Amino acid sequence: MINNKLLTLSLFTALTIISCQSDKKEQPKNEITRKPTNHKPSSQPQENHSPKSNPNIKDNVVLSQKHSPNSISCDLDGDQLPDTVKIVQNTDNKKYGLEIMFGNKKVEYLGMGKEILGQGFDDIDWVGVFEKAPKGEIYWNNVNENGDIMSDEEVKESDKIKLPNDGIFIHQEEACGGGIIYLKDGKFEWIQQE
Repeated sequence: MINNKLLTLSLFTALTIISCQSDKKEQPKNEITRKPTNHKPSSQPQENHSPKSNPNIKDNVVLSQKHSPNSISCDLDGDQLPDTVKIVQNTDNKKYGLEIMFGNKKVEYLGMGKEILGQGFDDIDWVGVFEKAPKGEIYWNNVNENGDIMSDEEVKESDKIKLPNDGIFIHQEEACGGGIIYLKDGKFEWIQQE
């Protein structure tokens, strides 16, 4: 059974690489644009996106009608309480982002005009795939410094990340570009997934 899973994962990875490499030849104009990064999880302190830092932010946030699904349930912080993540829009600047309501009722926001985790974009209008990345799954930043997609065999074991809790998978539909947002030591981190 493990060999079947490994074979399926290897086949999926190969197809993804082939698909994304052919997409690179004809990239759509609405592709995500971001500043070059070293594609390692950010260890910079994150901005406080909680309503306490801007008490009126909740008044300017509406649930996205563009995205489907626009809400997922997961356990980002591992406290066994369900957390709810929604794609929302700031009605002032029309930019999309994430509203993360933890089981303990703490709320955080990512995007909506504020750069997301040092990735060079502040709007997730482009998201076509929005789902839970399950706890315990292994991921890695799959793009090297030259922008080439790396396979499992090209990544050091030490660079692979086993999600400590659930994460948030966002990706551009039928194109390359996206990643996984997860909590590590109380801070949001990014794993690049082309």
